[in-house]
Amino acid sequence: MGLLEKVTQARVEARAAAERKAWSEPEFWDLDRLRWPFLASSSLRGEREEIEHDFEGYVERIYKRSGPIASLIFARMFVFAEARFQWRRMRNGRPGDLFGTQDLAILERPWPGGTTGDLLARMLLDVDLAGNAYIAKVGNRLRRLRPDWVTIVSGSNSEPDLYGWALDAEVIGYYYSPPGGKEWLLLPDQVAHFAPIPDPLAEWRGMSWLTPVLREISADLAATKHKLSFFENSATPRLAIKLDASVTPEMFKRFKALMEESHTGVDKAYSTLYLGGGADVTPLTMSLRDLDYKAVQALGESRLAAAAGVPAAIVGFSEGLQGSSLNAGNYAQARRRFADGTLRPLWRNASGSLSVLVTPPDGAELWFDDRDIAFLREDRADVAEIQAKQAQTIRQLVDAGYDPASVVAAVQAEDLSLLRHLGLYSVQLQPPGTAGAAAPADRTDPAEEQ
Repeated sequence: MGLLEKVTQARVEARAAAERKAWSEPEFWDLDRLRWPFLASSSLRGEREEIEHDFEGYVERIYKRSGPIASLIFARMFVFAEARFQWRRMRNGRPGDLFGTQDLAILERPWPGGTTGDLLARMLLDVDLAGNAYIAKVGNRLRRLRPDWVTIVSGSNSEPDLYGWALDAEVIGYYYSPPGGKEWLLLPDQVAHFAPIPDPLAEWRGMSWLTPVLREISADLAATKHKLSFFENSATPRLAIKLDASVTPEMFKRFKALMEESHTGVDKAYSTLYLGGGADVTPLTMSLRDLDYKAVQALGESRLAAAAGVPAAIVGFSEGLQGSSLNAGNYAQARRRFADGTLRPLWRNASGSLSVLVTPPDGAELWFDDRDIAFLREDRADVAEIQAKQAQTIRQLVDAGYDPASVVAAVQAEDLSLLRHLGLYSVQLQPPGTAGAAAPADRTDPAEEQ
């Protein structure tokens, strides 16, 4: 049996097993359901590194239900999608200037009606929810592959049974099998695999940043459900009602049904309570203030923001909207932390992943251009200050007799070995020995005039 047939058979068996152990969707998650099987975002079995059938769970039960998670994903995605791709020259191992060619057109128009921003948004959304993003090159266009329908196929010549864990293991291809559709085996140079957070239990597969904070997400969903239940049950203090011992079980059931019908629901809040003889009401004073709901949920949101690499002040969480967090200097530092610590590493990784789909010019590499991103505009002031200091350095070196072209190259590359001296000195750049040259011959000597 060939490799493709083995992969196909294993995939069919995995789907059948997943269908047999399918579990019904609860109103909100409890910790046991989150731990297993949902916590295992992917598996390594034999020659397959495959994301389990929980991608829809991340989408339906986290992304579309959790406000804090959606806010963090939006904050990451909207700024990440603002970058553009350019070529970056490399001189003696140091980066140089950015430039573009027609070869970048496939990244600028990846599919009909799509832009670079659409491509980057799709890539980061898949990474946030599945830990992996797969972009395939089909002819002269790009195609986003749904991550839970992709299997990384690896092999080894020396130790076939170890697959991806052998020393000489390598990726053979990417097996794409949409349900009910044609199955494809794509070669490594046809697919860009973007996985910025590696999964320690796999060789090539990535991991979602949501996985370590599933308990926090579950707690936040439970807190939100508690708040909703508080308002749905009249938004008033709970009551303990004691009835006389002579009340029969049938009478109690009728009383309870009538009580709930008359007083349950936000539209019946604060209505007058009427009780018959023998009923004694004791209020159980419990409110959201007693639970310190705001502080509890705010702390959970801060932990989610830390996992996403987004400062609370940037995404607008309550923890980031109080105290000194909103001071101009502190907010600027939070924005810089987000840009330098989260976005730029993601852009660098995305550039390297997509480089397999394009052919760079000699001496250049695929890179990102963030100069036109409004969110990073304040960083341009720092760039201007650096450029001013570089201009002073260039002026001093040129005045010292160095070739201007070599001075610019040396300053840009931060490599003084690129400097080339012209052999001229002084501000006027006169040749050596000409500072005390004689007066012009046509000038009359004052002694001769006498």
